[in-house]
Amino acid sequence: MFRVKKYRKIWLPASVILVACLLFGFSDDMFQIAKNLEVFTALYKEVNINYVDDINSAKFLKTGADAMLDGLDPYTEFVPESEIEDYKLHYVSTQYGGIGTTIFSRNGNVYVSEVFEGFPAQKADIRPGDQIMKINGIDLNSKNSDDVSQLLKGSKGAEIKLLVKRGDAQPKEIALTRDEIRQPNVSYYGMVGGNMGYIKLDRFLENSGDEVTNALTELKKQNPNGIILDLRSNGGGILQEAVKIVNLFVPKGVEIVSQRGKIKEKNFTYNTINNPLAADLPLVVLVNSRSASASEIVAGSLQDLDRAVIVGQRSYGKGLVQQTFPLPYNSLVKITIAKYYVPSGRCIQALDYTHRKDDGSVVKVADSLMHEFKTKDGRSVYDGSGIYPDVFVKQDRFASITASLVSKLLIFDYANLYRDKHPKIADPATFSLSDGEYNDFVKYLSDKNYSYSSPAEKLLDQVKTESTKEKQFDQVQSEYDALKAKLAETKKNDLQLHKDEIKQLLENEIVSRYYFEKGRYQSNFKHDKELAAAIKTIQDKTELDAILKGEGNYKVIGKPMLASAVTTKKAADTTITNGDQ
Repeated sequence: MFRVKKYRKIWLPASVILVACLLFGFSDDMFQIAKNLEVFTALYKEVNINYVDDINSAKFLKTGADAMLDGLDPYTEFVPESEIEDYKLHYVSTQYGGIGTTIFSRNGNVYVSEVFEGFPAQKADIRPGDQIMKINGIDLNSKNSDDVSQLLKGSKGAEIKLLVKRGDAQPKEIALTRDEIRQPNVSYYGMVGGNMGYIKLDRFLENSGDEVTNALTELKKQNPNGIILDLRSNGGGILQEAVKIVNLFVPKGVEIVSQRGKIKEKNFTYNTINNPLAADLPLVVLVNSRSASASEIVAGSLQDLDRAVIVGQRSYGKGLVQQTFPLPYNSLVKITIAKYYVPSGRCIQALDYTHRKDDGSVVKVADSLMHEFKTKDGRSVYDGSGIYPDVFVKQDRFASITASLVSKLLIFDYANLYRDKHPKIADPATFSLSDGEYNDFVKYLSDKNYSYSSPAEKLLDQVKTESTKEKQFDQVQSEYDALKAKLAETKKNDLQLHKDEIKQLLENEIVSRYYFEKGRYQSNFKHDKELAAAIKTIQDKTELDAILKGEGNYKVIGKPMLASAVTTKKAADTTITNGDQ
């Protein structure tokens, strides 16, 4: 009986569409929809009835839906009822009931990776590196991070008991009361060098416009010389929130973005509706290769309106708009319905999902197909490949040894040991490890495994592979062995050769143990090349005005300029590094 009822529910949409086909005279599109739905439903039924093993029908449907939608683009997706809450947290709201931690799995155990200031975990002195062994008596040995995350979450005011182990100490049970965890969209704001106001916006979810407004209002009280809006690694969110944020800096009644698709009723133009809060303050927007969607609307519109200088690296290039539609049984589908266009008329979508290769792979919009557009005051900007910064700052890669120390959690672990031995440290802006303390870290690594291959070693291995294929390796093996030994010897000095960047990450991790996320930002300001470039740009009013008027040269920091601004802009791509932003 259960299976019969299930199939009746599934057949209903096809029958409804068949009736619609009759009413509309069997249009070819409607007939094809009805035909394909009928085939899909019959296929689902026959496999479910006849397959040799039992089938998880919900998982079966999800797999089919995902496969169908994957052929469109990565942003069109089916969300079943079981995933709705996670979807809302990721795309809509930043609120949930919990204790205020993030976690990770390591060697089959669950550990705390980050603690949020002011929430139950921090108040109970739970720290990064603590192992969570049980939650309300449930052993976590067989649980993955997602399972543990669900156990930690719950309604505000509900009690939760954790069995926690720190280092070699005996486990202890800690009772906490869940609270409403609010992760702000604006993770930090304050004054930085040069008397500049700084706002770090992490996402464009609910209330992000209000949070930026509040931050800007507070910063204006300190009479800043300019504002730096940091959108690095901000993957976007709600389009309307982006419009609100742009409106803080441009006059009422100005077009910010338009969305256009095949359904005319869903085509909109978004204009500013309020008077600006900071119409005349010099403005710089920071972007990188992970700034996407709503971040690019803000950066692109402010660039097109000649209101801000964009500093950093080329943005991701997502010019697509999604809308959610409800489906039966509390599920939903998120569908790409349009492309968006910033004021100059350009769409910055970088990947062409419509015209895939024969193997299904997606290609970038070719340089030859890019079009030139003009900003409000006549500067040249281009479509088809993200937002190009007005001031390009090269983002250096970490050395192989640094990446290894991070990925093997050795910097994370040492920060925990340091916190246990030092009850207090200086404030984040001035804290610095002495040479002696860095040498202590080097000694700590003496019995640790952080093996890695340098770029030179990787190239040498490629030489061996290729020469072996060509049956030439025997002729060069002695030289290969000698060079490999020499490279291994030089690696012994890497801890000192790359001391500055290792020390920077170590200081940043240690500071977070005392001052949490805000401390990370304040510690990192000392080393932030993009921030330094933004401050310098605002301080040089002549250069700032020249850039906004299209009279200044396209500027590159840390990379030689190419022959022409257009060529440079098309070449100014960058690789994501492992650094904190």
